[in-house]
Amino acid sequence: MFSKSPDQTAPSSAATTAPVVQNRGGSGNTKSVLAQDLRITGEITSTGTIEVLGEIEGNLTARGLVVGAEGRMTGTVSAENVEVKGRLDGRVATQNLALRSSAEVAADVTYTTLVIESGAQIEGKFMLNKV
Repeated sequence: MFSKSPDQTAPSSAATTAPVVQNRGGSGNTKSVLAQDLRITGEITSTGTIEVLGEIEGNLTARGLVVGAEGRMTGTVSAENVEVKGRLDGRVATQNLALRSSAEVAADVTYTTLVIESGAQIEGKFMLNKV
């Protein structure tokens, strides 16, 4: 009933069915969640936020880090925003640090703004980064 003859000027079907990759330009609006059953040893880099529900041992560089209540991060962290509800050991360089009431932190920290809720356990050196 309806038919169309092939257009010789149209691109081939291989070109029209190729996968399209969209680059978000590293906007940092993404969030990666590392599940409770996940244990990572090594280096992690992200332009977005990483939420740790499992365990990480190593270096982490991201726009943001959230250590969940059952999460554990051991190593060096460099992130614009860090929120800790679980365990964090090592070194941290951040602009904004929030330690929730369930946080356990043993780290040397450089920060610009700091929030510590009642009940958080902290040990280490905390240095204000004067901008």
